[in-house]
Amino acid sequence: MIAHVIGATVLGHFTLDETAFLFLDIGFIWNVYLDGEMGLLPHPVALAELQTDDVTKAQLRADVDKLQSGSSEEVSRMTYSDMVSAIESVAFFGHENSRRLTITCETGSIVVETSLEGAEVNIYERRKI
Repeated sequence: MIAHVIGATVLGHFTLDETAFLFLDIGFIWNVYLDGEMGLLPHPVALAELQTDDVTKAQLRADVDKLQSGSSEEVSRMTYSDMVSAIESVAFFGHENSRRLTITCETGSIVVETSLEGAEVNIYERRKI
């Protein structure tokens, strides 16, 4: 699965129901669950399958449209990614109840950290210095 995202660009991300979602420029959403399990689905399918209300789904669809078009208009549910550059590598680490997915891009990295114990999902972006 990870091989499919190499060369893609993360345009934006959001968290919902203990899951991280990364929207890629190739039209797919890459989801990362608390336990480190991952999935990759075309964005219409991924958004349709979300267990949330119709208003949230509509907001996410609008955000995807803005991100795909390169609009500078503000998104409502997603966060624009500061790492708008191609993914070069992906590494996954696990220790006890914690998981970390590190996505290295040309201009920096995106880190998805999860905690099974606290049911937490955090997404961080770090620019290369």
